[in-house]
Order: sequence, then structure tokens, then C-alpha cells
Amino acid sequence: MTVNNDLHFRKVAIIGVGLIGGSLALAMREQGLVTEVVGVGRGVENLEKAIELGIIDSYSTDVCEGVKDADLVFLAVPVLSIASVIKTAAGSLKQGAIVTDGGSVKETVLRDAKKVLPGGVHFIAGHPIAGTEFSGAAAAFATLYQGKKCILTPDSDTDAEALSAVRGIWESVGSIVTEMAPKTHDAILGAVSHLPHVIAYALVNTVDGTDAGDRTAIDYSGGGFKDFTRIASSSPDMWKDICLMNKTAIVDVIEGFQRELETLKDHIKEGNAEGLIKDFGRAKKVRDTIKN
Repeated sequence: MTVNNDLHFRKVAIIGVGLIGGSLALAMREQGLVTEVVGVGRGVENLEKAIELGIIDSYSTDVCEGVKDADLVFLAVPVLSIASVIKTAAGSLKQGAIVTDGGSVKETVLRDAKKVLPGGVHFIAGHPIAGTEFSGAAAAFATLYQGKKCILTPDSDTDAEALSAVRGIWESVGSIVTEMAPKTHDAILGAVSHLPHVIAYALVNTVDGTDAGDRTAIDYSGGGFKDFTRIASSSPDMWKDICLMNKTAIVDVIEGFQRELETLKDHIKEGNAEGLIKDFGRAKKVRDTIKN
């Protein structure tokens, strides 16, 4: 891992000290990128836990107080809240500060953030592709981002120095950083992340509603079902926000999935063994190219 020794922030404010925000704070500490970390949130118990675990040095339940004099503000909040948090904090953000986020929807977030961002403050839209189904400060760990992709989505108004600094942070904590247009990001993530979550929620609900006579089908689920549906344990509130903010891309891939499922249903209904082998084989070939 290459660490940029010139990259250092005197004060970093983490708004939302959970798995994503807490892990970034721990990783930045480990790499010597920050002197002081302030946590901002509404849950005092979680913030106290973050201090106990050495994630943050202090905390505030007031956004304006928490971001005061911060060189970097990282927003690890639900995507629907990002612009409103920036709007609330706007008067307290210092000139030259960098605000960035970890949300998994980018086009709408970037557009809305630019509307409320004060002059002289830089917003870098980002998305670290890492996580688990766990939440809260206790779920954070310093190596979460090592070897994981992180996507930055600048536009024509993005400050080059701020973009370079945010890229440097993610590279220093072990991420593989790439840049792309916000709309491209949302189309890709709609397919590889948002659709699987929607399917996992739907699959659990389908199995739970299966008529199995005097038995409960879910009680007989094995390892495959548990592995496949692990992400259905993710926060319903967070995924509600993601679906509503990236609805166009998600609806498109849901419709594509429905077509694939309809084809498989027809193969099964018609006893079309060759069709099943062909479609299963195509999927296996693609899946086998995915590297860990």
C-alpha cells in the first residue's frame, strides 16, 4: 500500500459513526492521516461506544458544532439525507473544507449537494464499495476498505485539488480508486448492488409466504439460502432511500431480471432441458470470471 505522507487533516468530522464512517476514521488513524476525529450523530450511546473503541476523540449531536473548523467532513448518512445535512452544516463549514460522502447513489446526490454547498467549500461525490450487513460503531474495523473498489464521480465543476485529496485518502486506506460519470455509476450499481438487495428482500418474503402445509419453509433453509439472502439483513431504511433515489436504474434492471426469470420459468414449465443448460451455463461462465 502506498501512503501519501503529505496528506494530513488536522480535524475530520464523521457524520454517521457506523460501519462505513467508523471504519474510515479507524483506517485514517492507522495511516496517520488525521490528528482529531469528531463524531456527529443523534445516538449518544453509539457515539459513546465510538469513543470507547478509539474511533473518535469527541462527539456532538449538533451538526453545526461538529463540523466547525473541520478540514474534511465525511457523510455516512442515508442518501436521502446528504443534501439536507450539508444545508444544515453550510454556515459552519470553513472555507477550503472538503465534504465527501459514501452513498451508493451519485447523480442525484451530486446535483442536490451542489445546490446547497456554500462557496469556497468543495464537495467530492464518492462511493466505497465495501460493507457488511452489520451497523453501528461496534461494527467498524480499520481494514474494511483494503483491496476494495472506491468510485469517485466528479463533474466539470469539481475542484481538482480536492478530488486529488479524496483520492489520496481512499488509496491510503487500501482502496482501488476509479472515477466515472455519476450516471454511469448509478447504472452499474443499480445492477450489481441495488438489484441483488431487492431480490434478496423479495426472495425472503416469497419463501416466508410459501404454503408448506403444517410446516414453515423458512425453518428448513440451508447454507445456500442463508448465503444468498445475507444482504436482506441490511437496514430497510437505508435501502428504501437508495431505491427511491436510484429508481430509474433500479426499475430498468428489475425489468431485465423479470425477463430472465420469465424465460427460465418457461424452460421449466415446458421441460426445456437444453434451454436450462444453455442459460445456466451462460450464467456460470460469467460468474466464474468474478475475482474475489
